[in-house]
Amino acid sequence: MTDGIATDTGLSGDEPRLDRRRTARTLEDEQSFHDANAADFDDYDAELDWSAELQGGETDDGLPADRFLDRELSWLAFNERVLEMAEDPRTPLLERANFLAIFASNMDEFFMVRVAGLKRRIATGLAVPTNVGIAPAELLAQIVQRAHELQLRHARAARGSFEPELDAAGISVVAWHQLTPEEQEAMSARFEAEIFPVLMPLAVDPAHPFPYISGLSLNLAVRVRVPGEPEDQFARLKVPAVLPRFVELPRSGQSQRFLTLEELIANNLDEVFSGMEIVEHHAFRVTRNEDVTIDEDDTENLIKALEHELSRRKFGPPIRLEVSEDIDDDTYALLVDELGITEREVYKLPGLLDLSGLFQLAGLDRPDLHYTKRVPVTAAAFLPTDQDERADFFQAITRKDVLVHHPYESFATSVQALLEQAADDPDVLAIKQTLYRTSGDSPVVAALIRAAAAGKQVLALVEVKARFDEQANIRWARQLERAGVHVVYGIVGLKTHCKLMMIVRRENGRLRNYCHIGTGNYNPKTSRIYEDFGLFTDNDQVGRDITRLFNELSGYAKEKSFQRLLVAPRHLRKGLLQRIERETRAARDGRPARIRLKVNSIVDEQLIDALYRASRAGVDVEIWVRGICSIKPGVPGLSERITIRSIVGRYLEHSRVFAFWNDGDEEVFIGSADMMHRNLDRRVETLIQLTSSEHKRDIQQHFDKAMSPETASWWAEADGTWTRRFYREDGTALDDLHRDRMMQIQRRKRSGR
Repeated sequence: MTDGIATDTGLSGDEPRLDRRRTARTLEDEQSFHDANAADFDDYDAELDWSAELQGGETDDGLPADRFLDRELSWLAFNERVLEMAEDPRTPLLERANFLAIFASNMDEFFMVRVAGLKRRIATGLAVPTNVGIAPAELLAQIVQRAHELQLRHARAARGSFEPELDAAGISVVAWHQLTPEEQEAMSARFEAEIFPVLMPLAVDPAHPFPYISGLSLNLAVRVRVPGEPEDQFARLKVPAVLPRFVELPRSGQSQRFLTLEELIANNLDEVFSGMEIVEHHAFRVTRNEDVTIDEDDTENLIKALEHELSRRKFGPPIRLEVSEDIDDDTYALLVDELGITEREVYKLPGLLDLSGLFQLAGLDRPDLHYTKRVPVTAAAFLPTDQDERADFFQAITRKDVLVHHPYESFATSVQALLEQAADDPDVLAIKQTLYRTSGDSPVVAALIRAAAAGKQVLALVEVKARFDEQANIRWARQLERAGVHVVYGIVGLKTHCKLMMIVRRENGRLRNYCHIGTGNYNPKTSRIYEDFGLFTDNDQVGRDITRLFNELSGYAKEKSFQRLLVAPRHLRKGLLQRIERETRAARDGRPARIRLKVNSIVDEQLIDALYRASRAGVDVEIWVRGICSIKPGVPGLSERITIRSIVGRYLEHSRVFAFWNDGDEEVFIGSADMMHRNLDRRVETLIQLTSSEHKRDIQQHFDKAMSPETASWWAEADGTWTRRFYREDGTALDDLHRDRMMQIQRRKRSGR
């Protein structure tokens, strides 16, 4: 116990095991589990169930009924912040291309999961009012209206300012008519040799029904006519995703010119439909419901069931149709009718469809059009004492706990290098690790395989239900199993989202546990752009906690308490609520009180209400959120002391930090959990309490910088809008957090701190 706060935070586990998964017991004194087989993007059905239970209007202590912001509209506000980075002429040009592509990709996932889930609930009659009291059909209408506004703004941003500036920088996306006759002839020859053999035109007539249009595929709707006959025929031509979206023309000087693949195909349709008259052709794109649902309790083999559901994903019902704004009425009517889609689900857009293709241009080798290159440094604690030697990670961690901040400090020379050293160390007896998302050519997986081949005990807990990474994780799981790694899939009804690694090493006749607890995935590629913290420690208590947690995840253990960890689903929610209440009591007693939270999203109504009560009592609440935020800051009598900032920029803010003043004996936790129902109640999550005053001070100073009015950020308003504050009144730029943090850590390395 600490100041009346229980530290026994654990999982549950009373039910029989199915395969290598554990069954989650109903929570004793908290919200019962809902279906945990829903999306990472999010667990839609369960989230709505939660909202229904919390639909109660004003609370007994006077919290107003309209105190929450809708999560879907808040997510759209987050994607608007991404779009604003693309619209800013001071953002390097190819980084603007990247933000345009990210916006498009984000919208795809939003429709595939969130909009699709809401539509499904409405269609089945299961939809309930949201936590803000909006009827589901009304919410869907608001989402569609806002999505139309943002997608049109996105298309105009690409066409209006971005494309001309790209052209001025020597990178042009040209139309067919802008090519010389010689260039057209050369590109037609290239079409015939490299593209035509890949195409699969599908006719629509009495003998050929309207073809299935796969989700997110880019297509050409083509109307053709037999010469001399009045009747048009329709055909669908899929633009092959296996080929580059932008086809580069031969260079002239330093400039680069590209022709879109669909433009090249469209201007060679006479080759595809030989002997026919081409009447019309237009690009279109369909988004489908791509949610995956598995009843784990009734499934004996999780992987086979998941593979079956993944094979069905592409056949979900259509939920969005994107077409070029100049589409003719007949083609438009045919697509709407055949796809069974409503008018409001159609998005007529100027310019190119599927701007996620701009990722290709964003990758061009033009350093002058990108952010200044920053190479992650090796954490000072992991630098070898002699430049000609390799670092000894075990020795470094034995000296003191090490807190690493990615991507400023290298994943490759910390997490990855430690794991590789462990795989080759004859004194290492066992390695245990969770894998939620990892890269396609993962050196992490390779090291685990090498360790198993060397005869070490290796346990990998692979979460095969990580949304849109299911197939990759299934492949890794099978590869690990073939190599002799013990692969488990966690607890039935829960996703295992915690980021844990433990290495058991024999030293001087005893076993020592070396642990890593992180906020981000063990993914070397995303670690270059995702901001995350990771703690390395050989603390005995932490080692015991993580040993017990792994035992519970893989076996029959029923661990009820941990000392240094807060673990969901049993007591993480309770632990956070107790600490918020402690700060609230301190403020009521006239003592200083402060809460600082850094999360990806904050939606959980129970925790939000606790923060409102804390603000009312006089607690200063500072929240740094990347994405969804359902809190209304600055409302008189409710949240005057709540301040919320968001930072979107070069790196993706991904770490989670929870800090409580605790009468000056500050408690700081880092970990994998956001303040959402799924993280608190339907996932295995861990937070670890930092004990080093140096680590706590570093995180607090970083938080100070993020919340400073001199740092570029977005400020949340009570109505759900966000005000972008990037420039001073004189036009000079405010401080760039990501740039300044990199410079700070580089100075730290040089000073040997």
